[in-house]
Amino acid sequence: MELFPEFEKEMQSPVAPLADRMRPEDWEKFAGQEHLVGEGLPLRELVESGSRLSFLLWGPPGTGKTTLARISARLTESEFYEISAVNAGVADIRKIIEGARQAWKVKRRGAVLFIDEIHRFNKAQQDAVLPHIENGTVRLIGSTTENPSFEVIPALRSRCQTFRLEPLGRGEIRDILDRALKDSEKGLGKSALQIAAEAMNMIVSHANGDARRALNVLEAAHDVVTNRNENQVKLEIVEGIIQQAATLYDKNGTEHYDHASAFQKSLRGSDADAAIYWLAKMIAGGEDPRFIVRRLLVTAAEDVGNADPNAFLLVQAVANAVEKLGFPEARIPLAQAVIYIARAPKDNSAIVAIDQALDDIQKKGLSYPVPDHLKDTHYKDAKSKYGFGVDYKYPHDDPSAKQEYLPKPLKDRKYTTPTRRRRAAGGNEQ
Repeated sequence: MELFPEFEKEMQSPVAPLADRMRPEDWEKFAGQEHLVGEGLPLRELVESGSRLSFLLWGPPGTGKTTLARISARLTESEFYEISAVNAGVADIRKIIEGARQAWKVKRRGAVLFIDEIHRFNKAQQDAVLPHIENGTVRLIGSTTENPSFEVIPALRSRCQTFRLEPLGRGEIRDILDRALKDSEKGLGKSALQIAAEAMNMIVSHANGDARRALNVLEAAHDVVTNRNENQVKLEIVEGIIQQAATLYDKNGTEHYDHASAFQKSLRGSDADAAIYWLAKMIAGGEDPRFIVRRLLVTAAEDVGNADPNAFLLVQAVANAVEKLGFPEARIPLAQAVIYIARAPKDNSAIVAIDQALDDIQKKGLSYPVPDHLKDTHYKDAKSKYGFGVDYKYPHDDPSAKQEYLPKPLKDRKYTTPTRRRRAAGGNEQ
């Protein structure tokens, strides 16, 4: 019985997608992730040592997560069970566990359970895997495009080493495409396909670090020219296939928060060009414009503050405009607000003040009652019976009068010193 019977059959099938046919089977053909699989580096060492440690592979699509799992199982001579969390459940896990037990009993061979998109499993489904990792029935390899710290339960994370994969570089994408063009057994070598330099550059650019996307476009271009009885892929063919450049942005996942963070930090750092770029990424990715406006409102209050109070008013006006206009026109007032806030002078004294006061009350226990002279007197017996407000001095009657507004233990406490005020280059102030 072969180690990967279904996988091997798929690899030999002429109808399998090019991206699947071109999956490397060893380190030598694997492209990218040198920080993990280079000679003597963590993931490669883990696999080659025959370790039974489970691990999670976290990274963007098309960066080699599934391929790494298959190579790991192959090199450790393990049975390989692959499921997708999109359409699998606890019943599927039970069947795999039983198969793994039988494989050990009959062949004395360990088992790897590869769960693709593991973040899509709910807590109960992830819990179901735990005991079988604990007793060694299976070694788990999970792949995820989302941050495991948020999407994988702590009990499972504590039993796994996490390896982060990076988007592939342009040179690595180009190497993968070249290998597909030359490979006569699994690739397109027999077709003698020629591809114009500008068409190749377009595919590499469109891939955005995703090998699967690049190979899919190459295969589609091959099919188009073959149908025309040609063998030259020109730029217009690739442009027609791509139609619109892909945007690396998942508005429902980690990318959503990472882009929002980059956007807000660029505004805070007074880099209008970077802020416009991240705004464009969010718009192109289909982000809710109300979410973008909320980030702008927070930045106007937190980072611009009283250095330019008009910033907050401008964003409020932009919020109304966005509601009325919708995309694509809403991009214009959004860009206007982004440039204004990025170039505005900065003063974070508001957030510093309120956070210091909250820290005093919530963490340091400096929570005191209202002094009697400041208490409400708009009810019967407040002054006459309780003495509330008796010593209060009305500032409009005597502006020079001195009185304490803080509780006595906090006398002279300062929260509002603008310690971090700065003027942005090219600011809005006249």
